[in-house]
Amino acid sequence: MRNRRGFTLLEMIVATTILGIAVVGLLSAISGSTRNAIRLREYDRAVQLARLRMNDLLADVKAPKNTTLSGTFDPQVTGGIETGWRAMVTMAEISPVKAPNDFTLDHVELEVWWMASTQRRSFRLESYRRRRITQEDLDESRPK
Repeated sequence: MRNRRGFTLLEMIVATTILGIAVVGLLSAISGSTRNAIRLREYDRAVQLARLRMNDLLADVKAPKNTTLSGTFDPQVTGGIETGWRAMVTMAEISPVKAPNDFTLDHVELEVWWMASTQRRSFRLESYRRRRITQEDLDESRPK
């Protein structure tokens, strides 16, 4: 009898089956990682947009108080994803002795939303800012 080198057909079928199972497992792990990366990219984009809008709101001391402000972001900035925001500025704290040019504390609430496939996702930010009391603030706080 001669020594034959090589693999039998059965060994090749078993090896191919094992390799196929390994490839399917790897592809499912990669697709899950891709979905997570997309979701994280969306959250990261929303956080950056929220920072920009919150900075604008904190800097704008003339923003109307006790009124809902809203808008959408430019699709070129958002990567084509429908994204918007809603905010409200309220007076959080005022000195018991109300005088012009004294300081008050404003509460700024911001919600940023975006569409992820068919779902609307959002998150909220809150901040405070210090500003000088205006005559308009004093007129609003007087009883009528």
